[in-house]
Amino acid sequence: MSTKKIVAIIVCLLTIHLSAVASDDKPITFNQLPAESQQLIKKHFPEQSVALVKMESDFFDKSYEVIFTNGNKIEFDRKGLWTEIDCKYSQFPEDLIPMQIRVYVSKNFPNIKVYKIEKEDRNCHEVGLANGVDLKFDSKYNLIDMDH
Repeated sequence: MSTKKIVAIIVCLLTIHLSAVASDDKPITFNQLPAESQQLIKKHFPEQSVALVKMESDFFDKSYEVIFTNGNKIEFDRKGLWTEIDCKYSQFPEDLIPMQIRVYVSKNFPNIKVYKIEKEDRNCHEVGLANGVDLKFDSKYNLIDMDH
């Protein structure tokens, strides 16, 4: 068995264990995800196998997390819209990267891949690049912060 598969299995087992311990996390089936979430996964991640789907709820809100067998993950809000996509272990689907961010990254960081995007409050986006640089964009896609 390859090292990648062993690491993915360990990550999945730890995730399952931790989700069982947390009282507000509940494993669910893929079909229990909001339709919007299911469609995004089927369209942009058709080759990836789902290891775990869970619903996280607190007093005021509900969210979903999908973890793939390769360790990638996607988080969704209660409506099924993605809030975070983490593709450390595969190619990030380019059409999920907002055009203005794609243009900025290709111009300023040629040949460096985006591996993670997180939508924050007020429609800001935090973008993780494969070289370890994190970029933060405001709601109009202006760069407002950069961490190394």
